[in-house]
Amino acid sequence: MSGTRQTSSARPYRIWAVFAIPPANDASGACVAVLAQGEAILSDAARKPGSLENRILGGLSRKEYARIAPDLQHVTLKADQVLYEPGGTMPWAYFLDTASVSIVSQAENGTSIEVSLVGSEGVIGIPLVLKSLSLPYRIVVQRPGTAWRMKADLLRKEFDRCGPLHELLLHYVHTLIVQLAQSSACNQFHSTRQRLCRWLLAAQDLFGSSELRSTQEFLSQMLGVNRGSANQAAGSLQRAGLIRYRRGHITILNRSGLETAACECYRIIKTETDRFFPR
Repeated sequence: MSGTRQTSSARPYRIWAVFAIPPANDASGACVAVLAQGEAILSDAARKPGSLENRILGGLSRKEYARIAPDLQHVTLKADQVLYEPGGTMPWAYFLDTASVSIVSQAENGTSIEVSLVGSEGVIGIPLVLKSLSLPYRIVVQRPGTAWRMKADLLRKEFDRCGPLHELLLHYVHTLIVQLAQSSACNQFHSTRQRLCRWLLAAQDLFGSSELRSTQEFLSQMLGVNRGSANQAAGSLQRAGLIRYRRGHITILNRSGLETAACECYRIIKTETDRFFPR
């Protein structure tokens, strides 16, 4: 990886409390339970399988989905919300709907790097089906939105049935292994500029928007470099007319140009993900 790794302390993230209170009806008549900090849980009946964004749950037949639907809660996730700290117990699995989440590795000296960006193609909770209750990484909401959550013991029980959800989760484990392995190679062999192109393309795929929230500090943490290297890479892409980079905000102007400038890692990861979870 080019550039000097970031050594400043990682940005502190606020942990949002989650608890249910008596439900109320919204304007559409759907039953809603309001949570702390403005979050909400929609009732199980508030959505139909055909409207699912999550590609794992969306891959289930109506019969299979209906069987597990009582075990799912539709929740909102806030930007910068910490779902899990390193080593923390995972009582819930999150099948991401419109939200996106970063899995971040942090060294003792404060250096941090994103090891995976997860969106509607995935789930936060793979350690649960592998008979573990924790993960040595910080899991932080990147883009606010919604997710379906299931209690850890219920997910393990469902996985052990070896039914359709079991198969879909194994497919996701495969794509996650490919992503992690390819990202490791990318960090070793490709420049910060190429890696930034890959990250921007992946983020646009997940967010469905050319407008991305980003600061120098955030980019440096996601790429595992210092702020100067992150700013230099973003400035290079801006001068090439591929993005517009302003304080706290990036606009993608030329996606095809980013694809040309990115390394092959973006294509490899996307191809493998789309093979199992086509949009």
